Amino acid sequence: MRIAGITLPDNKRMEVALTTVYGIGRNLSRTILTKAKINFDKRAKELSADEENVIRRLVEAYKIEGILRREVTGNIKRLMDIKSYRGTRHAKHLPTRGQRTKTNSRTRRGNIRKTMGSGRRKVEKT
Repeated sequence: MRIAGITLPDNKRMEVALTTVYGIGRNLSRTILTKAKINFDKRAKELSADEENVIRRLVEAYKIEGILRREVTGNIKRLMDIKSYRGTRHAKHLPTRGQRTKTNSRTRRGNIRKTMGSGRRKVEKT
């Protein structure tokens, strides 16, 4: 089954399978399935063509995939253009929501450990 250009995994429960689409989480997935009157435990391969069409129609009402990605990217670019605090943090690739950076945020900063070791350079073996 394909929704918005994304192939849903056949063997996962529909509640989880819908979350492979960018912009649909567990909560929205449950809402869509409830409106479509489809059991959460049903697998994607067990759906009939009518049920697939109902789900597709309900999903199209939300901002998902490319449209949502463009909007998020545009919002970040706007923050950077007006040089807000959050925009400058995005530009420097640092946490934007007030987290400490002295010890944490390794993934955001690229796992750089600048103060580790004795400071002596290692002697090359020839």
